[in-house]
Amino acid sequence: MDKRFWAVIGVIAVFVVGAIWISNNNKANAPSSNTSPTHHVEGKGSKGVTLVEYGDYECPICGNYYPTVKQVAAQFNDQIYFQFRNLPLTSIHPNAFAGARAAEAAGLMGKYWEMHDLLYQNQNSWATSSSPQQYFDAYARQLGLNVSTFDQKMTSDQVNNLINADLDAFAKTKQQEATPTFFLDGKYVSNAKLIDSNGQPDAQKFADVINAEIASKNQNNK
Repeated sequence: MDKRFWAVIGVIAVFVVGAIWISNNNKANAPSSNTSPTHHVEGKGSKGVTLVEYGDYECPICGNYYPTVKQVAAQFNDQIYFQFRNLPLTSIHPNAFAGARAAEAAGLMGKYWEMHDLLYQNQNSWATSSSPQQYFDAYARQLGLNVSTFDQKMTSDQVNNLINADLDAFAKTKQQEATPTFFLDGKYVSNAKLIDSNGQPDAQKFADVINAEIASKNQNNK
């Protein structure tokens, strides 16, 4: 067999490997048409108002917002629902999709919000790691989850489809992809309304926006 034969074989091998990589990559990011978006909700919602955050677990701005959002969700726990959906910006945050997988896998095992919190609280540890799985497994272990089962769920089509369904839902809002992005009762809320004069997330600004929506809803229901 001459060199030309092996050259042809090499080209074919490269093509096949490339096709497999493209297929897997598209599978991780293609929207799922038959899976509903996630429905992770906290709060009692007595006022019938829902605050939705589309976030990215690797996004440092989301990490900066996290303590304030947590404070606001607790402050309005009786009055509103707080919901989190996935918007991993993989073009700039290579570990973001994996972070979302970890949260959703934990969610299937009854520990969604606990994993959600750990991912943001420890963002500086795993977000830039070349092997973030070791951190996710440690968090799962910390939450008392079976790590083998957790790992299986992380790589499952079910988890993948949940994240893609959130991405698809966000695309339907026609908003530019940016994290965090907030919606209050389905209406987009500019981050400019939620920050102080120094550009930092402000609990009082959140409260003002939420209270205004509650008042508006009460007025409309009269």
